[in-house]
Amino acid sequence: MEHILKLALTKAEEAEVFNLTDEEIPVEFESNRLKNIQSKQSTVIALRIIKNGRIGYAVTTDIEDSEKLVDMAVETAEFGMQAKYSLPPVQDYLPVQTYDPEIEGVTIEKMANLGQEMVDAVTKASPEIICDAGVSRHSASVTILNSNGLEAKCRSSLFGLGIGGTLVRGTDMLFVGDGQSSSRPILKTEEIIQNVLCQLEWAKEQAVIETKTMPVVFTPHGVESALIAPLASAFNGKMVLEGASPLKDKLGEQIFDSSFSLIDDATRDYQASSAPFDDEGIATRVTPLVNQGVAANFYYDLHTAALAGTQSTGNGNRSGGSLPGPGINALIIEPGKVTFEEMLADIKEGILVEHLMGAGQGNILGGEFSGNVLLGYKIENGKITGRVKNTMVYGNVYELLKNLTAIGSDSRWVSGSLNTPSIYCHSIAVSSK
Repeated sequence: MEHILKLALTKAEEAEVFNLTDEEIPVEFESNRLKNIQSKQSTVIALRIIKNGRIGYAVTTDIEDSEKLVDMAVETAEFGMQAKYSLPPVQDYLPVQTYDPEIEGVTIEKMANLGQEMVDAVTKASPEIICDAGVSRHSASVTILNSNGLEAKCRSSLFGLGIGGTLVRGTDMLFVGDGQSSSRPILKTEEIIQNVLCQLEWAKEQAVIETKTMPVVFTPHGVESALIAPLASAFNGKMVLEGASPLKDKLGEQIFDSSFSLIDDATRDYQASSAPFDDEGIATRVTPLVNQGVAANFYYDLHTAALAGTQSTGNGNRSGGSLPGPGINALIIEPGKVTFEEMLADIKEGILVEHLMGAGQGNILGGEFSGNVLLGYKIENGKITGRVKNTMVYGNVYELLKNLTAIGSDSRWVSGSLNTPSIYCHSIAVSSK
């Protein structure tokens, strides 16, 4: 990497070398059987330069061909975007714990046993169900060097396991599932199994739902599938710059219910999305996006921050070897004090949404969502009475979050990058066939 940096500086004013080395061992189950065990390794080197005031960029998996990489970056700089920023200097990083060496000691045999445990437990409870499951062990190293003296290195680990099941009865298809991820080994499957068995139990009976507005409780998975995409887009500095965010002129204003607070935080030890720095070498931090209902901050990478006349928030994210762009690190919705059971007990008639399908196909930037309830249940007199079918929910995130009935105390991590409790909304449009 030092050689690439030196070579690039003979042809450009500034340069940055980004190196990602990745190793993954996935154990996969399909149709209730162990299907595949393999090891995947990859290395990506990306070079970003500033030449004559423009950005040049190139990426390779061939670590031996430094000259070609530099030449490609120089060629792209001729047509690249104008550089409104300089690459960052040396940073002070928080000591965020992202790697647990014990993850390397989890054998493939143990991983296969964990997957088999989940499959056996779910199929024992429901012999007709067809399950896919996965257990994976992942380690990565990121190194960033630039011409302004920055040298950032981080090693991370990730362990994930989950199961999904499909139960087909005639023309009816039921989908259930759950999973967990962490930078530390996850060696117990009981919580995942219990969540899936609970889904199956609640779905044993089918319930009839009317088309009308009614109370809706979104579980953590339901919150992720229905409400997060519009919020992530609205607080994205790129969307704000382009004038596409409905919050572009709303910082400091009361937008949501005062019980609702949302932060982006990559500094929590051993969480799947945590890191001491982003993919540009900028130190990560806690960024309040919504503080007690008030729009507090947007999130930026170097480029969008420079265009906006502000500083990067440590949200410069790359996909593989791509150019950085503003992206969420780890979203956290602050929990409330109302239990899940208390939410249900308050509802005479409503629905519980576990998974919503297709919610992101509406006008996301406008905050609109509408989707089919892939997995959801009817609530009657405070009790779950059965699964709902052929049902849609639709609404606007900004309207819903402006008048919340309750935020739950049952926070959990979903998909490794979202920590959220259940959210109880008093009135949402529900359509049923």
